[in-house]
Amino acid sequence: MLVLGIETATAQPSVAIGSQEGIIAASSISRGSNADAFLLPTISYLMEKADVSYRNISSIAVGIGPGLYTGMRVGVTTGKTLAQALSIPISAVSSLDLLAFSIRHTEKLICPVIDAKRGEVFFSFYRSVPGGITRVDEYQVATSDGLVAELEGTPEHTILVGQGSLMYRDELEEAGEVEFASPSHAYPRAESLVDVAVQRAYREDFDLLNEVQPMYMRRSDAELNWEAKRG
Repeated sequence: MLVLGIETATAQPSVAIGSQEGIIAASSISRGSNADAFLLPTISYLMEKADVSYRNISSIAVGIGPGLYTGMRVGVTTGKTLAQALSIPISAVSSLDLLAFSIRHTEKLICPVIDAKRGEVFFSFYRSVPGGITRVDEYQVATSDGLVAELEGTPEHTILVGQGSLMYRDELEEAGEVEFASPSHAYPRAESLVDVAVQRAYREDFDLLNEVQPMYMRRSDAELNWEAKRG
């Protein structure tokens, strides 16, 4: 069972190929290439180096955001196209879930934070459970001050993870019982996506292709600019 994972919702797109026995190939990039230019060449490169082909892939896993509008669309469109062309199932996973999953071995409350631009962040809260994590509230978008208020209203010691938390670290440190995960966990990774998808595959827990969509939690800058021009 080989899973191809595609995560392009943030400024560090990544691709991974793996199975229940672990990751066999992975790549990510933070500079010099956008998700569109990075994705297909990287998939081809990893397959060549790992000596696998598309016919060896059993399922596709794709991170759906929230995050960068263009990146989310590129990843989701590519994942759906491959799943349809290969006639294989697809799993869609929130990028916030992936960040939380990356530090699942903790007893603390987990709060993944993704930069949403415009001085805002996407976030949610999670707890570790046997085999993974569980989300304990809704996905949210707020200003950094809004996240500080949420943390101040949380009586538990919380570990923040993600590049969004590092951007606003000075403010968030004033929120009380908080700590910050390593910068090595700053972005959702395709490796975590493959791990989650393998677990789901054993349960035959896949998503319907036409229901896999980017997680838009607000309107894009282009939409807002268009409205402003129209008065």
